[in-house]
Amino acid sequence: MEVLHERCAGLDVHKNTVVACVRVLQADKVEREVRTFKTMTRDLLALSDWLDGHGVRHVVMEATGVYWKPVWHILSDGEFELVLANAAHVKNVPGRKSDVSDAQWLADLEAHGLIRPSFVPDAATQELRSLLRTRKQLVRERTSHTLRLQKTLEDANVKLDSTISNIIGLNGRRMIEAMVAGESNPETLAGLADRRIKASPQELCEALRGRVTKHHRFLLGLHLGHIDAINAAIDRIDGEIEADLQPFRDAVELLTTIPGVSDLAAQGIVAEIGLDMSRFPTVGHLISWAGLCPRSDQSAGKRRSTRVRKGAGWLKTLLVQCAWAASKTKATYLHSQFARIRARRGEKKAIVAVAASILTAAYHMLSTGTVYHDLGPAHFDRRRKDARVRSLLTSLRRLGYVTNLAPLQPEPLPVVSC
Repeated sequence: MEVLHERCAGLDVHKNTVVACVRVLQADKVEREVRTFKTMTRDLLALSDWLDGHGVRHVVMEATGVYWKPVWHILSDGEFELVLANAAHVKNVPGRKSDVSDAQWLADLEAHGLIRPSFVPDAATQELRSLLRTRKQLVRERTSHTLRLQKTLEDANVKLDSTISNIIGLNGRRMIEAMVAGESNPETLAGLADRRIKASPQELCEALRGRVTKHHRFLLGLHLGHIDAINAAIDRIDGEIEADLQPFRDAVELLTTIPGVSDLAAQGIVAEIGLDMSRFPTVGHLISWAGLCPRSDQSAGKRRSTRVRKGAGWLKTLLVQCAWAASKTKATYLHSQFARIRARRGEKKAIVAVAASILTAAYHMLSTGTVYHDLGPAHFDRRRKDARVRSLLTSLRRLGYVTNLAPLQPEPLPVVSC
């Protein structure tokens, strides 16, 4: 097998140690040297000097949790061409598992160009991605505390969530804070709500007639305090995102022209895929990386599975959320696509197809800088006019009608006498 890199190195990265193997091809003879370094900054700098001393320019490592990041950051300051490998793609032969053999195996694969590099964005994109992922995690925590708050109210037989839509909104907080303060009169609690809510005063009063004990008041106050702290953290993250968004602002404004993509969703898409679409040779590579296409699983001429493949989980969930919003936007191409595929293949496959269409549009928009142009709800009918005609004729025959079709003749232009 042809050797592409005569001098390369493979790194088996762990939390506390890095096992490095330098592979050098000289006079048709392969020489290897293996050393183990700690992951402290001083030791990683020594690793960089050791690799540079051997003339290594190509370094490959596995994506192991977050432990590869400090190694990557320090080595990226040198003149190395770094490759991050998916651990599932570079498994060694079973029965030969050790840190040294893993490092040697990575070096051998890199020498022959058999490793597909993973996508590692630039530093600014990584920072934006980290902020937005942290924000999403905080939103999930806030939802969990809201559910715990609702569970405590149910335990006290207070049916507040049956009468108002948001128990931590303005009206809900007023009543819950009054309960925490010791108020138990349902009429007084109901009087704190805005009169514009849908529930009548009588319904609200009955929903608030429960048995709130000291234990319930303690838990309600505890959960409200957690929700307030999470809201404050989310506000701080939003401020930091706004300060760091300048290099991505034009791209974010561009992506918001896609139906179903909000400003926050556009920020998330940019943070996950970056601005440079040349990293993905085609839009198909990007869709495959995101995990929005069927996996390749065939044997003996039979396709065994059509489930979507695993991919970028953060991006996939975000695009699916955008797809649900786009499917409810009337008179658009995406809404029409969702309705057509849902009728034939079901709701789940339809929403994944819409998510793939949104990512396809984002790829071309970021590549060319063009604004989103909706094809319209009648695009599929225009594209398959003959199939549409046959379908309508079949429907008429089933109803007992026989038709003869003839194309419309254009009307003659009126004669104007001078």
